[in-house]
Amino acid sequence: MANRKMLTLAVNDTVRNVDVATNETLLETLRRVGAVEVKCGCEKGDCGACAVLLDGMAVDSCLTLTHTVGARAITTIKGLGNAEAPHPIQTAFAERGAAQCGYCTPGMIIATQSMLNNDTDTPDEADIRQALSGNLCRCTGYTKIYDAVLESAKVMRDTAAAGEMESVK
Repeated sequence: MANRKMLTLAVNDTVRNVDVATNETLLETLRRVGAVEVKCGCEKGDCGACAVLLDGMAVDSCLTLTHTVGARAITTIKGLGNAEAPHPIQTAFAERGAAQCGYCTPGMIIATQSMLNNDTDTPDEADIRQALSGNLCRCTGYTKIYDAVLESAKVMRDTAAAGEMESVK
């Protein structure tokens, strides 16, 4: 039987105490505590459906042992935005028709956010291909996804620039 640990996790800015087995994956823990927006795909790190942000960097939660997370910030797709206040990436995916069945979409959006967290310039197609290389979609040819990523990067860059201009005044 696996050893157990009591951990404090910060999921979407909500702190919770959880009892986890030392061999429990972050995917298992998140879904057990109700974060079912984190999709269970291949469970071996190939599809990216389970991606979450860990301190702003995308990780496959199916490959991450919960007990290694510690006090790091975990962000799921619900932590980025919701139907009432969508994140610009979510808006771009919806407006560009970048989601067909939608199963891979949370992981794609998380990977996009991770890329944009680490790159303030507008990405080109090669940057996007690299950033999304750990995410698989079986429904689409990726063109609309790339278009949505480019659109959201532009919106986020323009919003940041407008905020900088406003702070200079």
